[in-house]
Amino acid sequence: MTETTFRQALNDALFEEMRRDERVIILGEDVSGGAGGSSGERDASGGIFGVSKGLIFEFGEERVIDTPISESAIVGAGAGAALAGLRPISEIMFADFVGVCMDQIYNQAAKFRYMFGGKASCPLVIRTAMGAGMNMGAQHSQTIYSILTGVPGLKVAVPSNPADAKGLLKTAIRDDDPVVFFEHKALYNRKGDVPEGEHLVPFGEAAMPREGDDCTVVAMGRMVVFAEKAIDGLKDSGITCDLIDPRTLSPLDTETIFESLEHTGRLVIVDESPPRCSVASDIAGIVAAEAFDSLRAPVKLVTAPHAPVPFARELERAYMPGPVDIGRAIEELVRG
Repeated sequence: MTETTFRQALNDALFEEMRRDERVIILGEDVSGGAGGSSGERDASGGIFGVSKGLIFEFGEERVIDTPISESAIVGAGAGAALAGLRPISEIMFADFVGVCMDQIYNQAAKFRYMFGGKASCPLVIRTAMGAGMNMGAQHSQTIYSILTGVPGLKVAVPSNPADAKGLLKTAIRDDDPVVFFEHKALYNRKGDVPEGEHLVPFGEAAMPREGDDCTVVAMGRMVVFAEKAIDGLKDSGITCDLIDPRTLSPLDTETIFESLEHTGRLVIVDESPPRCSVASDIAGIVAAEAFDSLRAPVKLVTAPHAPVPFARELERAYMPGPVDIGRAIEELVRG
């Protein structure tokens, strides 16, 4: 094991996969690292979040492609390159702007295999940064994975730690179907142990970073970190929980959730998205339809409110679900 940051784990995955397969390319705004302003230094920042640092020097401009500010072009070119036999990684700087290229995702990349009768594949990865907590305002802070989780033909990955970030990205790049890969901005500096050597995380297999008897907690992305804090804080009061990190939302590992519920009988779902038509409400609906007999109490959702993300720091902190909110929901459910 080697301790590294979430950002470096992603960077390592990109280097490893681009060395392994010359068909892997990356394209997006400033993926070559930027020109450093007036300094003229190449690869000054390694992209807006530093994830693609150093790629340009090893793989050159034919495989590390800076694009105009055009999300539709970035994803459209990636989808076309995938059809032509490459394995592109299209980077959308902020997930909030997925709407600009929704046709290329929803009507093109996600539909190719089906519309061509299985004779064509679209091995496209769309990397994008999401999430609140960075004081970036309503147009650069949204958590929108629920919108794309509902699109047939897409796979959706949401890592919460460096090991999964690396393993899931490598799996995504090798997948023959389009994958949308969400990276929470507030996790880029998070450190954790990453296995040395080849490390792949299979899609559709949840992780369980905490185990207990009283409640099942399902959380995604940064909310896994907050849920861990909440669960650890409840130990002294005698409450223990299973914490399930789905890691991929499509495919979703429902079996792990059902098996945990058979033991605990209680479910809290933590989601940074607003509650309506969210992944939290989707999981609650699946449980109600397929595992209702396991429930001893109503399902509780801990989500952001149905409102845009505020810019003011104090309001943004109040907007986001946190460890206190999660702990309170667990206690209310367990103690009745």
